[in-house]
Amino acid sequence: MITYISGKLATKKLTEVVVDVQGIGYRLLIPTSTYEVLPEVGAQVHLLTHLYLREDAVMLFGFATEAERALFEVMLSVTGVGPRLALAALSTFPPAQLREAILAGDKQALTRIPSVGPRTAERLIVELRDRLALLDVAELAPVGADDVRTQARADALAALEALGLPRAAAERSLRKVLREHPGLQSAEELIRLALREQGA
Repeated sequence: MITYISGKLATKKLTEVVVDVQGIGYRLLIPTSTYEVLPEVGAQVHLLTHLYLREDAVMLFGFATEAERALFEVMLSVTGVGPRLALAALSTFPPAQLREAILAGDKQALTRIPSVGPRTAERLIVELRDRLALLDVAELAPVGADDVRTQARADALAALEALGLPRAAAERSLRKVLREHPGLQSAEELIRLALREQGA
């Protein structure tokens, strides 16, 4: 299985790129969130990949972060959701926001994804809520994210659970704190602000 591709960015479009690896061009389909962080054409690029194999299709998908790939692969497990729809979901929402919408059961938000109506939104919520709740917060950190910040989030989550907060509630509070204070790297501060959210 192809796990990642590193090479020269030969071409880029909103929905796909070609990466030149020692003279071989690999075409990867990408979400817009990946497109937005791509370097200029001609620069070196490193993309995580998912190889999609079916009798009638062979497609390679590229992602800038592990969060994007994880959400993409989990969505493929839903009945009736193919790679195009999973890619559309990641092009509509950042991974953490998509996960939040599913955990919150927000059907209205999910219907903003192209080709997703109320029934598909309901199916996404029912089939993915439990699996996404089990994803570790640190798993959704971008590849190469600051280790101190990632460790602080993990420590804060463990501490909040030790204080008796259910994991889902602790994660919700931490996500809100991190959205409002993106520069925070202290576990103690994360815990303090997350507890304040619980009491709000």
